[in-house]
Amino acid sequence: MSGRIPPPPPTVTVDPLGTPNIPIRRVAEARSPIIVGAGPSGLAVAASLHRLSVPSIILERSDGIADLWRHRAYGRLFLHLPKAFCQLPHLAFPAHFPTYPSKADFVQYLHSYAHHFSLHPIFGCTVVAAHFDPAVSLWRVTTVWHHLSGRPVQSNSPSQMSESLSESSRSTSEESVGSSAEPEELLEVVEYVSPWLVVATGENAEPVVPKLKGREEFKGSMLHSSEYKSGKEYKGKRVLVVGCGNSGMDLCLDLCEHGAMPFMSVRSAVHVLPREMFGTSTFGLAMKLLKWLPLRMVDRFLLTVARMVIGNTEKYGLKRPELGPLELKNITGKTPVLDVGALTLIRNGRIQVVNPSSLSLFLPPSQAKFLTISHGQIVLEVESLTSNGAKFVDGREMGYDSVVFATGYRSNVTTWLQDSDFISEGGKPKTPFPHGWKGKNGLYCVGFTGRGLPGASADAIKIALDIAESWKKKYPERKNFVL
Repeated sequence: MSGRIPPPPPTVTVDPLGTPNIPIRRVAEARSPIIVGAGPSGLAVAASLHRLSVPSIILERSDGIADLWRHRAYGRLFLHLPKAFCQLPHLAFPAHFPTYPSKADFVQYLHSYAHHFSLHPIFGCTVVAAHFDPAVSLWRVTTVWHHLSGRPVQSNSPSQMSESLSESSRSTSEESVGSSAEPEELLEVVEYVSPWLVVATGENAEPVVPKLKGREEFKGSMLHSSEYKSGKEYKGKRVLVVGCGNSGMDLCLDLCEHGAMPFMSVRSAVHVLPREMFGTSTFGLAMKLLKWLPLRMVDRFLLTVARMVIGNTEKYGLKRPELGPLELKNITGKTPVLDVGALTLIRNGRIQVVNPSSLSLFLPPSQAKFLTISHGQIVLEVESLTSNGAKFVDGREMGYDSVVFATGYRSNVTTWLQDSDFISEGGKPKTPFPHGWKGKNGLYCVGFTGRGLPGASADAIKIALDIAESWKKKYPERKNFVL
């Protein structure tokens, strides 16, 4: 890149997370793509670029890779798909890993993956704003470095960083930013500029918690599934689990196995499939069938076999959607639940569920669709929380000791990516799959397909190939560069 990049106007400041405005102190000119997020998606892009001899800068707000998996995943979590479908590009899982790796296994794999490809994210670096500057045809990415022991958390050595960054100081004060705070709380604002920006923060950046009335009145414990670790502390307690996705089912299973009494709130129809069919994974079988059969025919096959294996889920209070599981996934991104034991507990009587059909006969249609399955009885959708439990839409109240929201996550891209018509209000690319990985002016998105790790890996390879082509044209003298 020729010459120095002109700095933003001197008055530009940011207000990260409610802190006082801190002037931008340094502008870092990046000769490589900037990747925001050091989760599986960001690592996959960086590794794919590495194999093409293209360096990258990975910015991560937490203190290590895969923050969601390390700190915001419950203890009993296992991958719901076989490891062959969950491995990142260019490096398989170790052969001795189980077919369905645990949370610990997957985190270990990600650390090995980063080491194998010599990936060195900058940790403690929160992106607070990013916009494309047409005057210089570059992305300006404003970050706040959270210093630990007087230095930002990063695994890069100065020599490694010098290959991909050139810096120009813009001191606005002789005093260090945040000098009055403790060393671990010091903040410094750094702006990175690059022709390429890869958004890899994913669909699961921030927890989603419903705004139920009466939350401030509830005297029991209340948390999101991202804070749930184990059912041990809930032994003998009545726990309302709001949500019936894979996480909600897993939490109910974990609570039951630890002697708690889980009540699961099911707001909408859901597909539940056995994790395996005919001795192989349901997902793998579906992928094979899709090579030869139409999608709807595969859906009919899956539902027929599911009924044979796990029975009619509607009699347990789990009504199926009108669209088949694969068609629904393609259209809405809603993932079917792959049962890992919760339905077995229901079927063998350890969790008793009353058939909702008899109750729905006496309910108006507006309420019948909001049935909730519980430990041994049916309740309606939660209207609000009370001091000692929950109130339902029919006016009844039930007591609970705890409430766990298994209500998923959302993207946070719209909070920091500015002036981009490529991203929807929901923080995902407007362009539908399979073309949502590439925007304009060197903008890319990975991990937003609604297709989990396989989708992220596929997009990571596409992004790396596209960037490598333009990078090597821009820097022909660096074509033999190896990070």
